[in-house]
Amino acid sequence: MPILDGRDEAAIAAAAGRLAAGGLVAFATETVYGLGARADDDAAVAAIFAAKGRPADHPLIVHVATLEDARRFGEIVHPGALALAERFWPGPLTLIVPRRPGVAAAAAGGQDSIGLRMPGHPVAQALLQAAAARGVHGVAAPSANRFGRVSPTRAAHVADEFGPELMVLDGGDCALGIESAIVDCTRAVPALLRPGVLDREAIEAVLGSALRAAGGDAPRASGTLASHYAPSARLRLMDAAQLRQALELLQGAPVPQGLAVYSRTVGRAPTGIPLQRMPDDPGAAARELFAVLRGFDARGVRLVWVEAPPPGPAWEGVRDRLTRAAAD
Repeated sequence: MPILDGRDEAAIAAAAGRLAAGGLVAFATETVYGLGARADDDAAVAAIFAAKGRPADHPLIVHVATLEDARRFGEIVHPGALALAERFWPGPLTLIVPRRPGVAAAAAGGQDSIGLRMPGHPVAQALLQAAAARGVHGVAAPSANRFGRVSPTRAAHVADEFGPELMVLDGGDCALGIESAIVDCTRAVPALLRPGVLDREAIEAVLGSALRAAGGDAPRASGTLASHYAPSARLRLMDAAQLRQALELLQGAPVPQGLAVYSRTVGRAPTGIPLQRMPDDPGAAARELFAVLRGFDARGVRLVWVEAPPPGPAWEGVRDRLTRAAAD
């Protein structure tokens, strides 16, 4: 099936119909492309796990068009959850709240909590609204890639991953480029389980208090495994001084086959070693990150030396993705 134009009303209607019938649809959001199925149909959700090769106890995020739809799946009663939803939805924020009994157990990975998000991308919004008109009030949608691999930020990435059989709604390149921040609101003090472009300072400003650490009693959540977002190439994270020293040791030596460098501050690498410059702006770095990692794989790169992002909350999302991508 060809990639469909997400601006085409007929394409949106066809995708909504496929969701209503229990099928899979990949679609653009402002973060990454998602692989969606109706969240209230456990058999449809099982098809997501099968397509991705994802463990069935690893929960999915349910995407909704309205706060009313969100309340069909979760109990948004924590004052912090409601304040965050009112401030940041639609947008790149997932809230974990108590799951309504008897609803979306498969999408929640069997937990009593559930992750909910209202995406801001116009294609995602159009699809969710059209699906809701057909009785589908929530779409479970992890990133549209094989489990643990690099998330897709272009429709072509999804097609490369799953082939022509999957319906893909093209919404262009994703504007933010990394997945949503995840805040757990099932306990008295909300916790940041996964950072995103929406940084902790902005979230804490709305809450009026500091986010707690995830802790061992936190619900399972998408994208929080130690190893995740990994390209085929192996990543090694180094600070700027370590990276420069490693490159200096290669001066005049045989060029290691399959090595590339991704750095903010290194100006040049030894001849024969591809150097990709990481943007100085954390938003721009997030936006291009997964496309850059996929690009290294496409070039046959086997090892990437990556300069670790600087400290601070603005870089936390990028730092999190690179740390997980570099994990063994």
